[in-house]
Amino acid sequence: MQEGRDLKKNKGLIWPYAIGTSIVLVFGACVATVIITSTLPVEKSDTYMMGYHEADAKANELIEARIAFDKKYKIEYVTDGLSLDSSVVKYKVSDLNSQAVANAKIEVVVTRPNNHKHDQTLKSSNYENGVYTFPAIKLPVEGRWDIMAKVNVGDVQRFYNVKADTRAKGAYEY
Repeated sequence: MQEGRDLKKNKGLIWPYAIGTSIVLVFGACVATVIITSTLPVEKSDTYMMGYHEADAKANELIEARIAFDKKYKIEYVTDGLSLDSSVVKYKVSDLNSQAVANAKIEVVVTRPNNHKHDQTLKSSNYENGVYTFPAIKLPVEGRWDIMAKVNVGDVQRFYNVKADTRAKGAYEY
């Protein structure tokens, strides 16, 4: 009879140990998650070629500027494709009647998604036959690239961002 009570008593002591062990394991997993994530690089968002706090604060202005630009002009990314050796970035800016606009100012940043180590800024372009052509650049890594452009024509401005890949010919706006 005594053995039965001792056995029940030992079974009753398992639950506090199991609960305590579970709490310690969950806490350890939380600490490990914080330690591991703090070592990973976190890059700021720069969809509008500015930090995300600034873009968030100017969100309405950016939207209004894009609408004003789109009421007067069209912009088109006409680059043939990206390659590691020689990538030439080209844009075409025209009014709504498809007439080329010769006085646009375009600033371009070619960057890897979520990594600014290989950023390349292009500011001076040649204008010929309605196309703004930037000098050839070398891309250090194969894969996907974000090509972000800030286009100014007179008093209106627009950001035009595309994703392109060295392994594929096409690009799409985001």
